[in-house]
Amino acid sequence: MRVAAVDCGTNSVRLLVADVDGDTKLDLHREMRVVRLGQGVDRSGELAGEALERTRLALLHYASVCAELGVRRSRMVATSATRDARNRDEFSAMVRGVLGVEPEVVSGNEEAALSFSGATRGLSPDGAPFLVIDIGGGSTELVLGSADVQAARSVDIGCVRLTERHLAGDPPTADQVRAAEADVDVALALVREVVPVDQAATAVGVAGSVTTVAAIALGLPAYDPERIHLSRIPAEQVAEVSRRLLAMPRQQRAALPVMHPGRVDVIGAGALVLAVLVDRLGLPDVLVSEADILDGIAWSIPLP
Repeated sequence: MRVAAVDCGTNSVRLLVADVDGDTKLDLHREMRVVRLGQGVDRSGELAGEALERTRLALLHYASVCAELGVRRSRMVATSATRDARNRDEFSAMVRGVLGVEPEVVSGNEEAALSFSGATRGLSPDGAPFLVIDIGGGSTELVLGSADVQAARSVDIGCVRLTERHLAGDPPTADQVRAAEADVDVALALVREVVPVDQAATAVGVAGSVTTVAAIALGLPAYDPERIHLSRIPAEQVAEVSRRLLAMPRQQRAALPVMHPGRVDVIGAGALVLAVLVDRLGLPDVLVSEADILDGIAWSIPLP
């Protein structure tokens, strides 16, 4: 059956159209648009009008793609920014009007389970237990499991949220970086209360902050998902790339050949989250996956 999965996060809204048949999935179309839906949510508690309009325009385009490709069933999942917003009913009404489906504002734990499903399906069980690290715009999920999720925790240390809270400088000051690191340390302590992270045999990193760090570490001349997928980035390289990004002014970050324009302002915070987690957890490396919550959403759509 041809399905469409839509992942509406704090920074971007993404679409996957795929043919799903039992245990097989054939991807037909993937697209991402940076809409920064979570602009200012950490401070105001509401989705900004201009952010809602950017999201509406992206969804109008996705609706036309789905119609053109003959999608039969769709599922849209909204995550951290929408969970936190007082005016999420306005967002839901807009989505219904554009896509014709009800957006599911999922809990942090359900977001974690979908990320785990998307990231680990197809990985060799020899690498289990897996610790999936999903760094989003508003939140980060850490999920431990083998065939199924054993434990998960979602914490509010996404790349957009930390940038808005702390990393105002261009580049950020040492004090700003330390303040952001302190937030990650507090969040990791919350994770450790429920997730036995030290049991992990393989750390799997997903989403745009992680894949961009991998592309830089690999020295790619352009963003190449096939080269990035299932690459292993040693801890030392994760730390080095994070230091470089946090020391660069915006103009230098924008000039990196692998950098998506919508990540320029927030990649420093995303890289910082990854580097601090790798360091504090004593991880030797990170297995980077291009498959993530978007794939988990597609797999979750029930077949007739």
